[in-house]
Formats: sequence, structure tokens, C-alpha cells
Amino acid sequence: MSIEERSTLVYSTALGGRVKQEKLKAERPKGDGVVRIQLKRLGGGKMASVVVGVPLDEPELKELGRELKQKCGVGGSVKDFAIEIQGDKRNVLKAELEKRGYTVKLAGG
Repeated sequence: MSIEERSTLVYSTALGGRVKQEKLKAERPKGDGVVRIQLKRLGGGKMASVVVGVPLDEPELKELGRELKQKCGVGGSVKDFAIEIQGDKRNVLKAELEKRGYTVKLAGG
């Protein structure tokens, strides 16, 4: 891989100054139709339940994440088409997602 392939243009006199980089819009990864709930260990002995594979676009996924956080009574976030919920709430999340009609599996250890 050459230097030209790894570098990005920041400034160009031909274009009149600073060059803005185009931000690529992230696309939802293709899944197999099964929603998986994983347990992720964070630093300091903390854990988070991560929900992946939900077949929704970003605005609907953020709304679902908000509703799941309220149902569990904890905080969390939505990143890269995955919903992260603080704590080990896998059983509560599984029951809620199955009630909404999704096929759910508990993944990982």
C-alpha cells in the first residue's frame, strides 16, 4: 500500500483551501433475522447488555433503545446499529423483544 492510498487530502490550493471530507452514512448490516443479546464486560467490573441484529433503521433503533432503557430502568446508548443497556438485563430485554415479535437468542457466555 503506497503513501498516496493511505493519506487523505486536507488542504489544496487548486480547490481554494481546506478540503472537507465526505462522511459516509453507515448502513445497517444484513442479518439473519435473529436478534442477539450479548453480555459485554466493561472496565471496573461493570457489564452491559448489547442487542444486535434488530432489523430497524437508525431513527427507529434509537426510539427502541430509549424504550428498552425505560423498561429496564437504566441508562445506555445506541452505537453502530447496536443497543447497549447498562447492567445484565438480558432476561428483561429478551422478554420485551419477544413481546414485540422478534426472534431472540442469548449469545455469548
